[in-house]
Amino acid sequence: MTIVTSSGINAIDEAYLERAVALAWDARKRGDHPFGALLVAADGTVAEALNSTVTQSDPTGHAETNLVRVAGGWGMAVLGESTLYTSTEPCAMCAGAIYWSGIGRMVFAFASDELSAMVDEEEGVPPLRLSSREVFARGGRPIVVDGPADLASAADVHRGFWR
Repeated sequence: MTIVTSSGINAIDEAYLERAVALAWDARKRGDHPFGALLVAADGTVAEALNSTVTQSDPTGHAETNLVRVAGGWGMAVLGESTLYTSTEPCAMCAGAIYWSGIGRMVFAFASDELSAMVDEEEGVPPLRLSSREVFARGGRPIVVDGPADLASAADVHRGFWR
């Protein structure tokens, strides 16, 4: 499979990424891990989600998987024309959910390798160091991936949280 990289991240993308980072701050403030995501359909419909791993006692409650659950009823045609914006590059589990949902484009701010440099372990478990691009490359459909974006706010939301 070929991962398609578009012409890059524009000002509209950056605005949505800043919203994803704001959602990550909301998650952090309520006691969850600092991740946020939103999905924008071609008609402008927006869905948002926060990480809920701590407050819901759900290790699969990542922002992106929560978002896929929220938007699952949109249908494959709509999801295929939608863009997922996320504060941090999705983990392998979330990349799998994005792949299976049919979402056509993903834009992320903070790279997973940069996050891995901040996180030695999470509750005794070391991070799974597998980029979303590696997961998507094993699939059979194209997904447009843009990122990382150069947003200081995306790194700031993680500072002091993991150590």
